[in-house]
Amino acid sequence: MTPDWKETTLDGPGTRRWSLDQRQCSELATHRIAWLGLDTVTAPYSRVRLAPSGSFFLACLEGEGRIFLEGRWQGVKPGELCLAPPRVLNAFHALKGHRWTFAWIRYEEPISVQPVVDSRSPLRLSGGAQEIGRVMTGLQKEWEGDRDAALVHHWVSLAHGLSRRAARPARAESRTAPLWERVARALTTEWKLSSLAHEAGVSAEHLRRICRRELGRTPMEHVTYMRIQRAQELLQMTEDKLDAIAPQVGYHTTDVFIRAFVRCVGLTPSQYRERGKTPPQVREQSR
Repeated sequence: MTPDWKETTLDGPGTRRWSLDQRQCSELATHRIAWLGLDTVTAPYSRVRLAPSGSFFLACLEGEGRIFLEGRWQGVKPGELCLAPPRVLNAFHALKGHRWTFAWIRYEEPISVQPVVDSRSPLRLSGGAQEIGRVMTGLQKEWEGDRDAALVHHWVSLAHGLSRRAARPARAESRTAPLWERVARALTTEWKLSSLAHEAGVSAEHLRRICRRELGRTPMEHVTYMRIQRAQELLQMTEDKLDAIAPQVGYHTTDVFIRAFVRCVGLTPSQYRERGKTPPQVREQSR
């Protein structure tokens, strides 16, 4: 079934927003940051971006809202940090009766560059939001005050640095890092939890705990995530048909591939490919 998503920009009463983009602050472009800001919102505040061209970070500071992650709506509470890779449906909204304050950063990343959020990244972290919130508050005060170029540079660099660190929380000695490198080279393998655990040299339950802690998802969910990210690259960079792409990323049938793609991305593969042909300046809407 084709998903019924539409690009949405809707503010609720009493919404307060502060944002900064590349047109105002050229320092953002140094790190490929397109926009960043602080929002305090109420229902019916809603944002839907069908295939944004860069990584996205949402740091919940106060109140609570909902964000669409890996095919389902999930609540987000103070202190939590949510991440989304580029060119994947990005949606979030305020809950009725709740005031929600969050900081956010949206990147501009052409398909030719390595995105900040990729297959090694978690999509949800239980901490890290408050640090980004404090940096964003400092940047806002400097921008609205003296606007010292050196200090603006440092605040923006801090925001980017915290984002990169959140996107790579696994320590270098993590036993899963070599595992995912092998999986990336062998996406067509019929991976199961038992075979992943064997490759990592740990028990299945231990691997599950590590993945939950480092990536916020199960090992098999992460395999699916990696396969779909590779499929996105093939859809953008080749003219291969879906029945040729599906087996390249580990799916025996096109129907199963399409269902997995829609669940992860929010668009069918054909819709995703068509969106990629639209110039960024036409498809991107102002925050």
